[in-house]
Amino acid sequence: MGWIITIILGGLAGWIAEKIMNSDHGLLTNIVLGIVGAAVLNFILGTLLGLYTSDSWIAYLIVAIIGACGLIAIWRAVRGRA
Repeated sequence: MGWIITIILGGLAGWIAEKIMNSDHGLLTNIVLGIVGAAVLNFILGTLLGLYTSDSWIAYLIVAIIGACGLIAIWRAVRGRA
């Protein structure tokens, strides 16, 4: 995907994950969470589990939302123990 679409979908995915996880982040954090969440979950699904995720923007958005929710949960677990 292009950089502009990646940033837009990352921000949207981060915002949706923020609402699902009942968090409060800024726009930049939402974009980073969405993009990194999508990259991490695509790596896990593709490389480690051998599953292929579609190249459509809807599939990217769903994977990004799930990945961002996972990152928020991991951050909460680490922060709670620190």
